[in-house]
Parts: sequence; structure tokens; C-alpha cells
Amino acid sequence: MILYKYVENINAWNKSALKIKQITLVIREWVENMKLKSFKFKSFALGIIITIGVIIEVNSAIKNNNVQNSIIIANSKAEEASIKSAEIKAQQLKETELKKEQQINQKQENIENTWKIGYDQFYRKEYNNAIETERKVIQEDPTFYKAYAVEGIALAYGGNFQQGMKQIDLSLKLNPNYGYARFNKALTYELYQHYDEAITWYNKALEVEKFEWSYYGIASIYGRKGDVLNTVKYLKLAIEVNPGVRNTATTEEDFNNVRQSPEFQRLITGIEN
Repeated sequence: MILYKYVENINAWNKSALKIKQITLVIREWVENMKLKSFKFKSFALGIIITIGVIIEVNSAIKNNNVQNSIIIANSKAEEASIKSAEIKAQQLKETELKKEQQINQKQENIENTWKIGYDQFYRKEYNNAIETERKVIQEDPTFYKAYAVEGIALAYGGNFQQGMKQIDLSLKLNPNYGYARFNKALTYELYQHYDEAITWYNKALEVEKFEWSYYGIASIYGRKGDVLNTVKYLKLAIEVNPGVRNTATTEEDFNNVRQSPEFQRLITGIEN
């Protein structure tokens, strides 16, 4: 009964991972209580101690190994969860950026469409409507340089030279190489009979874009002056870019002063030999 009691104690210690030294003390206590002092019994007791110690160490090693495996598995799962969480966040960020980009593109497309409405209104000579439309564009995006160019030329044709030139200059400030703004500045100068400045800016427009109407504008100015040679020179360049210009020049009042010249007639009729 006493041995059974000590074995129970040993099992309890085994569960709490006690060391062999503690177990040895238990067995020795049992030996002393039993008053067994013979060498044979001591050997038997020592064998029990060693056996129990080995069992406990094996169990301890197994438990430690299980704990280590559990830790590894837990760490692995935590790592997998962390990677998955990072992937989800990356995907969400990507989707957010894509949505933001789509919104920006849609906004830009809407602005372009509104600008084009104002552009078409100007060419239909609806100057006030064009001005109002382009101001909406500018309110939506103050950096949209194309709107300033249309508003400026519409103001100029509406009789406001200073304000029109100011808006065109704003367009060029935002984009100095915007050919249409350079052209509109030249056209505004021509409209208000500042011919030398107009020619200068038509040439500046041609530096960035070989636009037929820039050549045509220069030819028109020389036509008013009665300069046949330069009229024909620049009108020919315009026709080379766009042959349809020839039809416009046929009835253009700006060419009345050179219309009867043989050189002009040959260019208009297409018979230059």
C-alpha cells in the first residue's frame, strides 16, 4: 500500500516534469521506511529508480518534441495568416488605386468632352456660349490649358481684346508649346490689325506644329498688304499641308488685293506652269 502511494506520487511528478533527482529522493524515502538495507534490495531499488528516470526522460523528450512541433505549426499558421493578410491588403490597395485611376480618367474624359463642346460652339460663332462652357471646364480643372485658349479667342471675337489675350497667355503659361494657343494669339493680333505681331506668332505656332491655317494666316496678312510674292509663298505652303485650303482661298476677301495677279491665279487654279 505504501509502495502504491509512492508510485502515485511519482506519476504526479511525471506529469509535472520533475527531474530524476526528485524521483530518487522518493524511492530512497520509501527504502528507508521499509527498513530494507540488503544489497540485493538496493540494487532492485536502484533499477527501479533508473527505469522510472528513463521513462520520465523519454516522456519529457516526447512532450518537448510535441511542444516544439506545436510551436512550429503555430508559427507556420501565423506566418501563413500573415502572408494571406498581406496579400489581401495588397489586393485591396491595388483595387483602391485602380478605382481611383478610373475615377480620374473618367473625370478627365468628362472635362475633355465639355471642352470640345465649347470648342465647337466657338466655330459655330456662339462666342458667349463658348466662353461660358470653357469657364465651367476651368472651374472644374484650373490647369486645363486648352480651355483658356478657346475662351481667349472667343473673348477676342466677342470684342474683348485685352481679356481674350490674357486668357490665351494663361494657356501658354500652363503649356508654352501648345500650338493652338500660339495660333490663337496670332489670330487675335491679326483680328485687331497688329499684323507684325500676328506674323511673329504664326511663325511661333509653326515651330511646334505645321498647321495649314498658320501658313494661311500669314498669307492673308500679306494679301491685305498687296504683297503677291509672300502671299503666294505662304498660301502654297498651306495648300501643301491641306489641298482643301485652295477652295477657301478662292473666295477669301483678304486676297482681293492680289487676286488678279498671274501668280495668285496660277496657284488658285492649280496651273502653275
